[in-house]
Amino acid sequence: MAFVLSEEQQMLRDSARSFAAEKLPVSQLRALRSKGEGFDGTTWKEMAELGFTGVLIPEEFGGSGFGYVGLGQVIEAQGRTIAASPLLSTALIGASALVLAGSQAQKETYLPQIASGDLLTALAVDEGAHHDPSHIKLTAKKSTAGYTLSGDKRYVVDGAEAGLLIVAARTSGGESDTHGITLFLVPADAAGVSRTALKTLDAHAAANINFANVEVGADAVLGTVDAGLATLEQILDRARIGLAAEALGAADAAFEMTSEYLKVRKQFGQLIGSFQSLQHRAAVMFTELELTRSCVGAALAALDANANNVAELASLAKARAAETLHLVSNETVQMHGGIGMTDVHDSGLYMKRARVLEALYGGESFHRDRYARLGGY
Repeated sequence: MAFVLSEEQQMLRDSARSFAAEKLPVSQLRALRSKGEGFDGTTWKEMAELGFTGVLIPEEFGGSGFGYVGLGQVIEAQGRTIAASPLLSTALIGASALVLAGSQAQKETYLPQIASGDLLTALAVDEGAHHDPSHIKLTAKKSTAGYTLSGDKRYVVDGAEAGLLIVAARTSGGESDTHGITLFLVPADAAGVSRTALKTLDAHAAANINFANVEVGADAVLGTVDAGLATLEQILDRARIGLAAEALGAADAAFEMTSEYLKVRKQFGQLIGSFQSLQHRAAVMFTELELTRSCVGAALAALDANANNVAELASLAKARAAETLHLVSNETVQMHGGIGMTDVHDSGLYMKRARVLEALYGGESFHRDRYARLGGY
């Protein structure tokens, strides 16, 4: 079945693209990088006023309940300008986690704050150099008040800016057991939480976080004790599909940048776009982009339909989008020649963001292997 946006979804896409081009251009990322800031708070509030932060949140909690296809258009639009904003970590991951597993009290407390743009969230899952959501060593031990969390999390997206941390901790079993993982909602200003902001390759915000005997109440549990991995995988699949949408947007913009350059740059008295070898390479990029667009669209639609193959489609979209963005970002730098190697030109920034998007929440090899396992191979 063809994937076609509804009229309302097209309007949201157009609005998001206009906003990203005007308020979140690549020049803003450069400015944030020079100041060492993760995002612009004023622009974030404008996004909230436009309703971008509440797309997934039900109307009863202050959102629009517009769905994943809708939010995917906003994320893709921001990918086009490689914008630095908490949209993925908060409006997608945080909102999804609470909608999927939050108690009524947790939803009433946090979802309205996310919808209004007043609360940022961050998912603290990985502890090593590679993505491995079932390998959890951070412990949560039972206490008289609830639980005591101790351990470290690495490369937490928007971890330094977030007000609420969604933490995967081990409440029982060994560090690689699939059973015994529990999710907790931990205020970032809780006693014992220390955060170290990272200077990242792509100038997007991330942090390492240490939990030193952090006390939380029993009401901080998100979902079911010891059975949190299933919920965590659902949250991660939504994050992976969101990253695929962002990667598609970045690849689209990089391809358009390259296509325009081929039409104006001359060598040997001819436009380089007339060279057959470059035409072939551009055709390959275009084909890969269209294949990726289908994968991302199918994954987003599956989320809204609550389909039973979301996990497979998430890994397919993430692997395909990572591969496509890798190809396009490389070609963008190479076809721009010498200027593409300089920091003055935007092509290098797209390449750097591409490398982070490829690795975040599982790289190509991780998701190809996962896709095969889910298919019974």
